[in-house]
Amino acid sequence: MTSHSNAPRRLGLALAVAAIVAAPAASAAQPVQAGARALAMDQARGLVASHLSALQGDAQDRFEARDALVDADGTEHVRFDRRYRGLRMIGGDVVVKSQRGQLRSALLTLRSTQRPSLTPRLSADAAAVEAGARFAGRVDKVYSNELVVYARGKQPLLAYEVTLQGADTRAHSGLVKYYVDAASGKVLDAQDLIQTAAATGAGKSFYYGDLSISTDQKSATKFDLIDTTRGSGSVYDAKGGVVSGLFDIFSTTSSATLFTDTDNTWGNNAVSDRATLAVDIHYGVGVTWDYYKNVHGRSGLAGDGKGVKSYAHTNFKTSTGATTGANAAYVDLVKSMFYGDGDASRNVGPVVGLDVAGHEMTHGVTAATSKLAYSGDAGGLNEASSDIFGTLVEFYANNARDPGDYRIGEVMRANGAAFRDMYNQAVDGKSFNCYPAGGFDPSQGAGGAHDPHYTSGVGNRLAYLAIEGATVPAGSGLTQAQLVCNGDTGIAGMGRDKFGKIWYRALTAKFTSNTTYPQARAATLAAATELYGANSAEYNTLARAWSAVNVN
Repeated sequence: MTSHSNAPRRLGLALAVAAIVAAPAASAAQPVQAGARALAMDQARGLVASHLSALQGDAQDRFEARDALVDADGTEHVRFDRRYRGLRMIGGDVVVKSQRGQLRSALLTLRSTQRPSLTPRLSADAAAVEAGARFAGRVDKVYSNELVVYARGKQPLLAYEVTLQGADTRAHSGLVKYYVDAASGKVLDAQDLIQTAAATGAGKSFYYGDLSISTDQKSATKFDLIDTTRGSGSVYDAKGGVVSGLFDIFSTTSSATLFTDTDNTWGNNAVSDRATLAVDIHYGVGVTWDYYKNVHGRSGLAGDGKGVKSYAHTNFKTSTGATTGANAAYVDLVKSMFYGDGDASRNVGPVVGLDVAGHEMTHGVTAATSKLAYSGDAGGLNEASSDIFGTLVEFYANNARDPGDYRIGEVMRANGAAFRDMYNQAVDGKSFNCYPAGGFDPSQGAGGAHDPHYTSGVGNRLAYLAIEGATVPAGSGLTQAQLVCNGDTGIAGMGRDKFGKIWYRALTAKFTSNTTYPQARAATLAAATELYGANSAEYNTLARAWSAVNVN
């Protein structure tokens, strides 16, 4: 993979791969078992009946329990929908909080005990006409048209709930719900049913099983693989197009088609369905977006809130002129990512592991910030940055199918193999664990002895030591002495969160296009000082880790 030019950032057989699945944050209130749920609801129903005034209730209101949560201390939260004389009350829902059978509070928005007459002056057909007049385009279908009590205003009103589908030029989805006053014909409310145009699809991925993914609903039977909640990042089918020269790239992107679906269920957990690998990609991009936004406050690669296009089912040229799917790439010219289907002859599965997304998207972050060159020391720092953040994304995801580790690409290789071990990259016989005297020669990059995939080993080991200390990874076969280049086996790590913040600050605010490893030492130590203080434990750990890879 390259960083500052328009050439593809290649993973190849030196690929950086990791994994991600955003683990839900722990909550004080948790779903309860069926028996306890029913008990909580029964108890809350009794409280509702005896506290109608607190709920702005009427004797003819009926409350339907829909959900129950119970805190660790036994506090119960039961959610009710409300009907008045059989009609749904829009805005009449309430959450009853209780403990030991006593009402603690009631959360509701209903502001009046007044109830409307249930005799409409307007017919249902007339209400549909009024709604259609507000629909900016052709109406193809009326999905529903029923009387409700509309209680989102100052006082409840009798209204028709009318749902229209068609070509509405103002609504993103063309699927709009209206509330029409049953007395005056006034449109009280208009809601795009797709809300932000986001939908939750059922994704059947290759590596990560069944997933919930964010998609874009255009109509009741048309969904696009676009994540409107994350900058409208999208996934296209490149149909085997080649990523090589600029002509190939433009040809591939221009002929690619956006993944679409009719029922919002994508893939079948196998490569026989072309959408399966698209799900892995879409998922990985989404979690990487979340990592950068939630951990570093960065929204999108350029910090502009814009998502990127990703292309599934691409091929890459090898040095012999053949093509292979055993690769992934970021191309800054088109601000897009490309993913291959793997190559059985090379023992490489589809290159859509979660840390592929983390690795590739970090190249985009680097291109938007420091623009580290892709040769010499800067090239090693460029690749190491992508491996570092791809790994941090994997840990952030906390996916049991691909647990966080410091091995790159293991999810795509059989028999315990990986593309790189960050703590011992030199095991491949080509990479460097320790910084050589004189540094790395830019003229020996691009497949040469100092290719960035080899020189990144210094930055990768630095990251491991700074995070974990001189702790021997399980199953590595290393000794403590083999983990360091200077004999300092007493390093105690600072942890992933602190190191990630230091490296991110240096990458985005201090590195330049030609930063060397010694300059990166100075830059990251300056970042550590700014974040944690001069001569802090974090500063001292980082200084020792740099020395342990011979960068002084």
